[in-house]
Amino acid sequence: MSTPKLSVAGLDAAYGRAQVLFDVSLEIAAGEAVALLGRNGAGKSTTFRAILGLMARCSGTIVFDGEDISKRPAYEIVRRGLGYVPEDRRIFSDLTVEENLQVGRQPPRPNAPTWTPERLFSIFPNLRELRRRAGARMSGGEQQMLTIARTLMGNPSLLMLDEPSEGLAPRIVEQMIEAIGEMKREGLSLFVSEQNLGFARLVAERVYVIEKGAIRFGGTMAEFDARPDVRAHLAV
Repeated sequence: MSTPKLSVAGLDAAYGRAQVLFDVSLEIAAGEAVALLGRNGAGKSTTFRAILGLMARCSGTIVFDGEDISKRPAYEIVRRGLGYVPEDRRIFSDLTVEENLQVGRQPPRPNAPTWTPERLFSIFPNLRELRRRAGARMSGGEQQMLTIARTLMGNPSLLMLDEPSEGLAPRIVEQMIEAIGEMKREGLSLFVSEQNLGFARLVAERVYVIEKGAIRFGGTMAEFDARPDVRAHLAV
């Protein structure tokens, strides 16, 4: 692998006195899509939050675009182009789709795709039809699409998606897969946490498996498929 877009080495993290991440190490290359697989409670969301600086880090190094961000606050990390879509769909419910997108707008940045509302409406056609609807009057799947689109308005060079397919109808999941494919074609790096192995297969080239806060496996999908012992630990 060439110089990684994101490199995490020896990351430990805790909630108070309870350690929840143990020596987590992983890498994502520029333009690559990587899945983080694990059961519910395995440490996927915690890994994302630790990388983003949203919880205490006990030790470890996080390098993004060649810069050590291990001690940076979350708002500085996001400003450097690391986008994050949490699993709980945090939209502004009183604002329309268009207004939500404008809230997320940031200037273009080097080495990252530039997104506009019209470009996003082309990959999320549902949002075009709902552009003047308030977020509170949208379905869960539509809100998930809006959350992703609003994050893309910040023109990140790496997008972290936490459980993007969870709780979505099959039709919306298909649209999500198509949208992620378009993001990949634009050169966006992606880090996706998932329990749905079928979804992960369709969007990612490589996979890490996390269990009880520790990485148990890292490799290509083909290497993962050759390890039934690893797959046996997944509730997918």
